[in-house]
Amino acid sequence: MNLYRMLKDRADEGRPVRAGVIGAGKFSSMFLSQARLTPGVQLVGIAELDPDKARQACLRTGWPAESLVFGSSAASIADGAAAGKTVITGDARQLIEAPLDVILEITGVPEAGAEHAWQALENGKHVVMVNVEADALLGPMLQKKAEQAGRVYSMAYGDQPALIAEQIDWARAVGLEVVCAGKGTRYQPEYHYSTPRTVWGHYGFSEERVASGDYNAKMFNSFLDGTKSAIEMCAVANGNGLVPQRCGLQFPPASVDDLPQVLKPRDAGGILEHSGTVEVVASENRDRSPVPRDLRWGVYVVFRAPTEYVKRCFSEYGLRTDASGEFAALYRPYHLIGLELGISVASAALRGEPTGSSREFAADVGAAAKKDLQAGEVLDGEGGYTVYGRLVGAQESLEKGFLPMGLANHVKLVRPVPKDAVVTYADVTIDESLFSYKLRRAMEAEARKR
Repeated sequence: MNLYRMLKDRADEGRPVRAGVIGAGKFSSMFLSQARLTPGVQLVGIAELDPDKARQACLRTGWPAESLVFGSSAASIADGAAAGKTVITGDARQLIEAPLDVILEITGVPEAGAEHAWQALENGKHVVMVNVEADALLGPMLQKKAEQAGRVYSMAYGDQPALIAEQIDWARAVGLEVVCAGKGTRYQPEYHYSTPRTVWGHYGFSEERVASGDYNAKMFNSFLDGTKSAIEMCAVANGNGLVPQRCGLQFPPASVDDLPQVLKPRDAGGILEHSGTVEVVASENRDRSPVPRDLRWGVYVVFRAPTEYVKRCFSEYGLRTDASGEFAALYRPYHLIGLELGISVASAALRGEPTGSSREFAADVGAAAKKDLQAGEVLDGEGGYTVYGRLVGAQESLEKGFLPMGLANHVKLVRPVPKDAVVTYADVTIDESLFSYKLRRAMEAEARKR
C-alpha cells in the first residue's frame, strides 16, 4: 500500500524508475497511456519491429509528438532518456542493453519472449512478463534465471494470472485453505474448434465492424477456443503450487454467488476432482442463456473455513457461502490489463518483489487437435486452424511427451493425430535450434530428475 509514496519519493529525488517496453499492441498501449501520468516512472524506450506503430500508439494514448524520438543503438536510447525523451527503436536488443531498470515483454510470441527475458536478466534488468504464452512454456526456467541474476521475474499486474495470484496470497496469508482459483470467460464446448474463419460469427461481429477496427482473428480466437484460458490457468498453477484436474478445465456455468457451491471438491458436493486447483467459469449456460451476475471479466478465489468459529465469522460478515457455510469466495469483477501494469513495474523496481511468478512446473498446456490432422499438415499455433490449448498436469505432459502449445507453430506433422488428441513431440518435426525449444527441453530434463 506504499507504492505511490515510494514512486513520489523517487520523482522528488529525480531518480525515476526507468522502464522499457517491447511490443506496441493493445496491452502495451494501455500501459503507455498511464506511464506518462505516473510520478516516478520514466518510459525510456519502446522496441517494436514496426517503429511507426509504436509512435502511433504513443500519439493515440496522449503522448506529445515532441517527446518521441527514433533511435538505433543503446547509446542513442541513453542519450534520449537523458534529454527526457522516449526513444523508439526497431531493435529490442538495443533497448535491453540501454540503461534502465525494468523490461516489459509484451510481444505475445513465445520465442521472442523467451529470448528477450533471458537477455534482459543477463543484462541486469527486472522483467515483467506480460507475454503469458512464454510464461506458460518457460516460466519456471525464467524464474530460476532471475534468482541467479538477483533480479525479479514477474507476472503482469492487470492481467488475470497476477490478480488471481494476489487473491491466493491474501487467502493463504490470513490462514485460509485455497480450494480453487481462476477467472471467468465466455464458453461453449464447440468453441474449442473455432477457427479464424468462424470466430466473428461466434462473437456476433459483422463484417463491417471487423473491417472498421484493429481486430486480430487469431488473437480473438485464442480467447474463444479455450487456449488463452488454459495458458492463464497454467501460469496460475505454476505460480501458486496448484494442481490441475486430470480433466483439465470444465468451464462450469456459474455466477459470482455460485462460486463456493460449485467450485468445491466432489466429496463436498461440488464439481472439483480435488482441492487446491484451478478452474474457469462460463458466463453463459450450455443453452446459451446468460448466467446472471456472471464473472466474464473477473477473477476469484474459493477458500475453506478451517474451524467452526471461522464459519460463524463468514456468516456474521455477510460472505456468500455454500449451503454448509464452510466454503466462501472472494472475487473481483473486472481486470484492466495494461492500465494496471505499472503496479508490477513499481513492485519489481522499488520492492524487489514480483506480482506473481512461476516458481514450479506443476501445469502445462498441450496442443490438442481441432480436427483429424494428417501427416504433412503444418500446425499454426495459438488461435489458429489446427490446435487448441488444453490444461494438463506437468507430470502427465512429461510422461506422454505432449507438445506444449508454445511450440506448436510452424511445425509439421509426421503422422496423423485424431481430433481432440494432444499432439506429442513424436508426432512432429521441429526446429531444434530455437532458443525456446532448447530452454524448454532443459526445463523438462530438470523436472524429470526431481
